[in-house]
Amino acid sequence: MAGNPRNGRPYRALCAWLRSQRLPCWLCGHNIDYNLDARHPLSFTLDHEQPLSRGGALLDKTNARAAHRRCNSSKGNRTTPPRQPKRPTLRW
Repeated sequence: MAGNPRNGRPYRALCAWLRSQRLPCWLCGHNIDYNLDARHPLSFTLDHEQPLSRGGALLDKTNARAAHRRCNSSKGNRTTPPRQPKRPTLRW
């Protein structure tokens, strides 16, 4: 009987590969603190650009992106990232 594929060695290797690159969150653009506990909302999580529920590949490196847990959750299974609120500028 097969278990959860996200607990397997290939998936953990993909997460380790992506984590080693220390990339910023692809959804919001801010840096990720890779030392945070996995339950923290701003911790690293692997996001799939093409969601698995829409045909994305679980172990495809070209589909894997670094994201904050909060950003990944807010994206859900949409193919486009949610719109981020515009920040006010200090220019008058």
